[in-house]
Amino acid sequence: MALKVHGLEKSMPTACVMLCLAEKGLNFEFVQVDLSKGEHKSHPFLSKNPFGKIPVFEDGPVTLFESRAITGYIAHKFKDIGTDLFRHDNIEEAAMVGVWIEVESQHFSPPTTAIIFEMFIGPLFGHTTDQSVVNFNIEKLDKVLDAYEARLSKSKYLACDSFSLADLHHLSYIYYLMKIAPCAYLINSRPHVKAWWEGISARQSFVKVAQGLTLGE
Repeated sequence: MALKVHGLEKSMPTACVMLCLAEKGLNFEFVQVDLSKGEHKSHPFLSKNPFGKIPVFEDGPVTLFESRAITGYIAHKFKDIGTDLFRHDNIEEAAMVGVWIEVESQHFSPPTTAIIFEMFIGPLFGHTTDQSVVNFNIEKLDKVLDAYEARLSKSKYLACDSFSLADLHHLSYIYYLMKIAPCAYLINSRPHVKAWWEGISARQSFVKVAQGLTLGE
């Protein structure tokens, strides 16, 4: 049975799932969810995710939501296909993938998402940027990226010397962050973070997925 992704190509979490599938070389059916019409808040979508958020992933009888859960499932089920995104043959590296997925989720994603909403997404829908929120989250992200700089001075990628889910989940977020001119310095001012970003964003899988990241265009 075909794999299905329900979502919006330009959304960051949906892009993470599509990127994971691309790294695995897996074909899938994409089902566009029209947020402007509230399709995510009505049936049949709510029968797949009662919280009304994208993306949703289907693999036969298996239905999953939450992007990190989806990519983890894909990485484990299809571990012998494409890129080994969870370092299955090395328990220490696999553990570090888990560590840095948590770091991304708990420390990187919250301030980054807040900045992107306040300065990029919100204004597209008439939201007035709250500069105090931006400043607060830039300060938080600054400290997080200092830790990234230290880590990446010792390792090519976040978890180990191979690309993994820990790196993958940053791509769509940094892509939009870099479109905000006052925020690009957060990446560019740190040589190891910058080199890491330039490397992972040049991956063929992301170049393909990035074509759909068109918010603001």
